[in-house]
Amino acid sequence: MNTPAHLIVGASFFARSDRKGTLLAALAGAMAPDLSLYLMVGVSIWVMGIAPQIVFRDYYYSDAWQSVFAVDNSFILWSTLLCLALWRSWPRVFAFSGAGLLHLALDFPLHTHDARMHFWPLTDWVFFSPVSYWDVRAYAGIVGPTEFLFSLGCAVVLWRRFRDLWVRVGVGVLMVLETLSTSVWQFIF
Repeated sequence: MNTPAHLIVGASFFARSDRKGTLLAALAGAMAPDLSLYLMVGVSIWVMGIAPQIVFRDYYYSDAWQSVFAVDNSFILWSTLLCLALWRSWPRVFAFSGAGLLHLALDFPLHTHDARMHFWPLTDWVFFSPVSYWDVRAYAGIVGPTEFLFSLGCAVVLWRRFRDLWVRVGVGVLMVLETLSTSVWQFIF
């Protein structure tokens, strides 16, 4: 899934208007599995001046980058944090870890050759799905619109749950970004 969709979905499932801080925690958790990718790509392209083609063709698949992705995309680590949050009754940590775990659960069936080691540190096994959220050769023409509609439904849930103007504006911005994200992949691939 595209990152804006993860943010919308994670917040709709784990943020509560009556639980202070859970919205920001859920947004942070939904973003966390993608954060290392954004940081490494950003530094590589804009600081080090490496061509995007090299970054996405070579660096992304390197053992070093995949090792980082294994940590922040580990079902094992995110589940452990979620269990700790439940045990200790920490609502913000629950929202953070729940949104992060939901991100992984939604990514798992939607990554083809760009899949991650979701069961690190127990194994370095990778599930290469036949379905992709971005590659039209792997059903993205179906997945993309489905993702958009699911995100839109979750955005409506957030819109109704939160009355604050800044939350509603933020949800609207995320839906615009989701619309652009879904459209961009169709033009690239």
